[in-house]
Amino acid sequence: MTTPETFQIPLETAELYEARFVPALFADWAPHVVDMGDVATGQSVLDVACGTGIVARTAAARVGPAGHVVGVDLNDAMLTVAERVCPGIELRQADVTDLPFDAATFDVVLCQMALMFFPDPQAAVREMRRVVTPQGTVVIMVPSSLDAQPAYRPLVELAARHAGPEAVAMLSAYWTCGDLDELLHTARSAGLDVLATRTRMGTARFASVDEFVAVEIESTPVRERLTDDEYEALRREANGVLHEFVTADGTAEIPLEGHLVAGRPR
Repeated sequence: MTTPETFQIPLETAELYEARFVPALFADWAPHVVDMGDVATGQSVLDVACGTGIVARTAAARVGPAGHVVGVDLNDAMLTVAERVCPGIELRQADVTDLPFDAATFDVVLCQMALMFFPDPQAAVREMRRVVTPQGTVVIMVPSSLDAQPAYRPLVELAARHAGPEAVAMLSAYWTCGDLDELLHTARSAGLDVLATRTRMGTARFASVDEFVAVEIESTPVRERLTDDEYEALRREANGVLHEFVTADGTAEIPLEGHLVAGRPR
């Protein structure tokens, strides 16, 4: 998932995102993001870079019929899928640095696993701060640095061994906001008072290590750099290196550490 936020993706990629990444990875974090924002009945909530809307759906269940949830994303394909899976949620196409809302519109603004894809993260947080109420909360969740990832780090190392050092860059965008001190600096520089932080080790669940490798490698240009034999060798080696994360039934439970930061406008 290294596509920059400004790129448009095809509909089949958005469908893949909803079918594979959401249940395997993003659904695990969405309740924690919503909890961090203290989302409650009747509130207005904005899900920034909503993708296919897993955070928006989770927030909608909390605010109930009296509340209002809006999801925004720059990508047409993501919104097309979100329209199918997020009934009753308002969806808007928008750039995170130019949100189409008045100042102080929302009680809570949430952004899950997207900040690292924005060309200007600080400008993005500044715009989130603008549209939240003075007593509202902005919550940002990003994966921690690659060095903190017990399973993703060795997978990236294997990819680099087989596809060359360029593979590291192709697979590293996901981790670029993972330094907590830098993340806090970004939040404060954008005008937020940090209320709370939390570092959590979540779990991404895949049917097998093979599926984990397929989802992570085939969704990036790394796969195009590998011959079929090289890809098969990478897959075999990954099964050996990552065997400790395989359960008795063959499921791969892949740890993923992430940071959550909650802030209020100052």
